[in-house]
Amino acid sequence: MNNIKPANRLNSVQEYWFSTKLKEIAELKAQGKDIVELGVGGPDMPPSDETIAALCQEAQKSNTHGYQSYVGIPELRRAFADWYRKWFGVELNPNTEVQPLIGSKEGIMHISLAFLNAGDGVLVPNPGYPTYSSVSNLVQARVIPYELSEAKGWYPDFEALERLDLSGVKLMWVNYPNMPTGAPATRVLFEKLVAFGKKHNIVIVNDNPYSFVLAASVGSQHFVTLPSILAIDGAKDICIELNSMSKSHNMAGWRMGVLATNAQFMKWILQVKTNMDSGIFRPMQVAAVAALNNSAEWHKEFNYDLYARRRVIAEKIMQALGCTFDPAQVGLFLWGRIPEHFSDSGKLADKVLYESNVFITPGFIFGSAGKRFVRISLCATEERLQEALERIAGHGRGAINRAPTTQPIIKSNQNKK
Repeated sequence: MNNIKPANRLNSVQEYWFSTKLKEIAELKAQGKDIVELGVGGPDMPPSDETIAALCQEAQKSNTHGYQSYVGIPELRRAFADWYRKWFGVELNPNTEVQPLIGSKEGIMHISLAFLNAGDGVLVPNPGYPTYSSVSNLVQARVIPYELSEAKGWYPDFEALERLDLSGVKLMWVNYPNMPTGAPATRVLFEKLVAFGKKHNIVIVNDNPYSFVLAASVGSQHFVTLPSILAIDGAKDICIELNSMSKSHNMAGWRMGVLATNAQFMKWILQVKTNMDSGIFRPMQVAAVAALNNSAEWHKEFNYDLYARRRVIAEKIMQALGCTFDPAQVGLFLWGRIPEHFSDSGKLADKVLYESNVFITPGFIFGSAGKRFVRISLCATEERLQEALERIAGHGRGAINRAPTTQPIIKSNQNKK
């Protein structure tokens, strides 16, 4: 085997940071440590009762276990189209503009393979979801980071974008509501993005899994979502939107997502997708139809009220860490700037992990612009969040956010693989 080498493309990517870090967390647990996990954004509540019942009922049928259509069952495509109409005011043709996915993450690969040749330019946000860069590297595209800054509300600086050499740029990844920063989506932002894409003939891809989470106005008696980029006039001509049931429907492990765009883009994407999987298990598709019909009351309870209570505690944790944050954030996380006496977010995150047995995410994993930020997940019970707060706030060992001594208490292992 000494003469066997992996593909050169592996030189451009590393194992996903969470994959390596969660191995470390597992080792600590094996040593008897009780780790409060506030790192990953995986909802800890189940889907609606109707969703689970539909899965069980369909799975008991004898004729439902074979290969499925590559494009999904008609009922699911119609349900996604109805869902977009109801919550986003977007009209989609279920036959040509809607494609169910095995989670929206696979859509990033399908889109990249369908649109990008080696050397084509891709605009990738910094900070941003690491998969945008890693998949672009895997298809040998040219990653061009564009910086999001706190000063501009974590929105693209369109003047700075116009100053870039955009020749050969074919795709732009955006993610609003934003992860990791929690910046909300707005129609004005989407209008600017659509205009930018059309001006430069760049496909704009909005990754939109967070539009339901903490989307309602504080104190609202009704549940509302944040907008879809496809609601902008002419957006379908140049835009693709990915959406997911992982966050909004408590179905992270189910791997159910959707891609929406114009018929021509969809045809190209299907040329890739149909060569990479053999459809989605039918009972899961039937259950997804039930989930897409969840009531506004269900969404208010599980996507607003629940996370609003947890956010109160997460904000106290940020304050105990000495971090500052924007209270207008939405989504499953809280993003905060670290105190000046910490050199980077990895140092603070490791200090919290090893001194308090609490796992939070350092912002550097999302890009250089996240170096001075940390992220707290709201995907833990109020009891566990309260436990994390109490551990961080003291337990007789002094506050976590105290300035480091001349001998660092914890050696950062942010580069550990």
